Amino acid sequence: MSDKEYQKLAFIGAGNMARSLIGGLLNRGYPAQKLACSDPSEACLTAAQKLGPITTTHSNLDIIADADLVILAVKPQVLKDVLQPLSSLLKQGRPLLVSIAAGINSASLQQWAGDEVPIVRCMPNTPALLQEGASALYATDQVSDAQRSLAETVLSAVGIVAWVEAEPTLDVVTALSGSGPAYFFLFMEAMQAVGEQLGLDAETAQRLTQQTALGAARMAVESDDDVAELRRKVTSPNGTTEAAIQSFENSQLRETVELALTAAFLRSQDLAKELA
Repeated sequence: MSDKEYQKLAFIGAGNMARSLIGGLLNRGYPAQKLACSDPSEACLTAAQKLGPITTTHSNLDIIADADLVILAVKPQVLKDVLQPLSSLLKQGRPLLVSIAAGINSASLQQWAGDEVPIVRCMPNTPALLQEGASALYATDQVSDAQRSLAETVLSAVGIVAWVEAEPTLDVVTALSGSGPAYFFLFMEAMQAVGEQLGLDAETAQRLTQQTALGAARMAVESDDDVAELRRKVTSPNGTTEAAIQSFENSQLRETVELALTAAFLRSQDLAKELA
């Protein structure tokens, strides 16, 4: 594909997630001259410039003027103030807007940007910073098939992508994969602490916990078996693993996970109402 065939991508906000997306695109061969970002912070722009010879500026208007896709990578609380001054230009050019701001629904985005502007909402998670993310996308009716493909190209640069057809489903995604890394970190934190209590030094407990989590995740991703079958295969009758699993079951681990994800799901719904 020649450079002329690549779409112009503009990032409003040059924080960690935006820089992760830019870095992932550059690593996949996306031409730097087709990428631009804006941010009020000079430090963020300097960090973005270190990724490659992309265009950087403090002006949001400058970078969206000829953009095919605009990624909104700013905090939800400031998104309205960022979008409203751009609405006339967005209505004129009608680039695809991709918002990674949690809790701001498409109706609000449409109101601030203009009814004609196509919008994709995205819920990524923090492993995207290592190009190991999981992102769910929702598209409004104004989004064309070509624009859906372009949005997928951008987000797949930092991990896997899944489309949802109903916008409220993004609250489920927030509870599952958006907040999910923290659940695994908590479990690893607990495993490491108990390893130390039972006699391991801190460094050994940390290394063994981290590598076990990494190895288990890779097995889950790469095996033809589902996770329930993988668990059964490593749980020998009357063995050590069975003793631990039985303790988890007796402590109602599954019910605890259900309560936790439901709490996150309900809080995501509440935040959307507060930010609307």
